Amino acid sequence: TSASVRESRNAGAQTVPIGRPLANTKLHVLDGHRQPTPIGVPGELYISGHGVTRGYLMRDDLTAERFVDLGNDERAYRSGDRVRRLPDGAIEFLGRADDQVKIRGYRVELSEIEHVLVEHPGVAQAVALVRPELVAYVVPKTVADYAKAHSQLTNPDTLKAWLELRLPDYMVPSAIVMLDAMPLSANGKIDRKALPDPAETSEAKADAYVAPRTPTEEAIALIWADVLKKETVGVTENFIVLGGHSLLAIRVLGKLSRKFGVRLPLRSLFDAPTIADLAELVELEMQLAAVSALSTEPT
Repeated sequence: TSASVRESRNAGAQTVPIGRPLANTKLHVLDGHRQPTPIGVPGELYISGHGVTRGYLMRDDLTAERFVDLGNDERAYRSGDRVRRLPDGAIEFLGRADDQVKIRGYRVELSEIEHVLVEHPGVAQAVALVRPELVAYVVPKTVADYAKAHSQLTNPDTLKAWLELRLPDYMVPSAIVMLDAMPLSANGKIDRKALPDPAETSEAKADAYVAPRTPTEEAIALIWADVLKKETVGVTENFIVLGGHSLLAIRVLGKLSRKFGVRLPLRSLFDAPTIADLAELVELEMQLAAVSALSTEPT
């Protein structure tokens, strides 16, 4: 019913829930060792009860694969569905277990990575794929205030740190690609095949090191490297993506003021987030200051 759907949505469901078991039927959400998973953690759906048949006719191999003994003479059917149990008791369908992939010898459910990503306060949507390395695609929520807590900024570095605290190393993507929107198929579902190759995104291209080309860029690069604790910083790299936040921005602006004699507002590092952009802004401010000084000189 619509009421039960609303309840499940409030409990954290991302899709329409399967619901609850019928009479004389039990639903089990089990991990790879056939142990119950905690509420909210994905697992495979097993069904037991009076309605479960003995197996497939003349298919002993398939029967052995799909019908298992859970102990205490309880026989269950492995549905092959990936689900999770919600706090209100309903079961939410997440996909097929066949969608599992193997990474470094471990079976990984991509939906579990996606689930952890969308728990980040700055993430609206997330998709995980293997192509051939593990990659995550993220659509961030719109954030107008860049000076919020660094842990809530949405960029590849902070998202990787978020995942590293919640998932084993082999489940942390080697690349996280930020998108304005997910590509959709004709029926409105996310078109995974249309997701861009990480190596061809503008973000990846920006990561290619570009050395300072002017004295101003060189001086700013040294300041960034010192504040951000980096050996080198390219002039096209983004301050936020490198781990910059409001407190570090204040330190950078203080050093810029001492080096160039210009006073820039805090938003400068977010409006001009690369060394190339910031160098232009610094040089413009220096030119304006020089003109102002000339205009105030006595004649």
